[in-house]
Amino acid sequence: MLPSLEAAELPADAIEVGRIADAWGIKGWFKVLPHSAEPEALFSSKRWLLQPPGAAGSQAFKLAIREAKEHSDVIVASSEDVPDRNAAEALRGARVFVPRSSFPTAGDDEYYWVDLIGLAVVNREGVALGKVRELLATGPQTTLVLDAIEDGKPVERMVPFVSAFVDKVDLAGRLITVDWQPDY
Repeated sequence: MLPSLEAAELPADAIEVGRIADAWGIKGWFKVLPHSAEPEALFSSKRWLLQPPGAAGSQAFKLAIREAKEHSDVIVASSEDVPDRNAAEALRGARVFVPRSSFPTAGDDEYYWVDLIGLAVVNREGVALGKVRELLATGPQTTLVLDAIEDGKPVERMVPFVSAFVDKVDLAGRLITVDWQPDY
């Protein structure tokens, strides 16, 4: 990392939102590969936390962002702390974190994927279908991937995350209720 960056600890609500791919241009801009197709968290936060490649634990570095914008399939960003191309190249491979508390507020019936992971899923009859392990963007819709144990064996289920099947998402109660049967 750059010697001018201030060391910091990752907060408990830090979410990895991307990775710095490379320098972009000669004036210190750098490319960020976002982990989301809609990387609003990268745009809303003016302070990112960087973790060097291969680093573990909660050690990170603060990076004040001057500007971040979309460019093709990546985000390009600049910082007062990154004055030229050489400095931008020194960031290559760094993981980018943003505190969850600095994400923009989601609209009605909108959810951040990170908030859905780990939620229990039950159907209308109260039958437990599993816990959300991940979400998949499958073109026209997003799909919940659930992990469950049945008869002592791991089972994977997929439930389309669309209003036709999802009755309720209770983030506070950590529960999603769906119109779905275990044998689908």
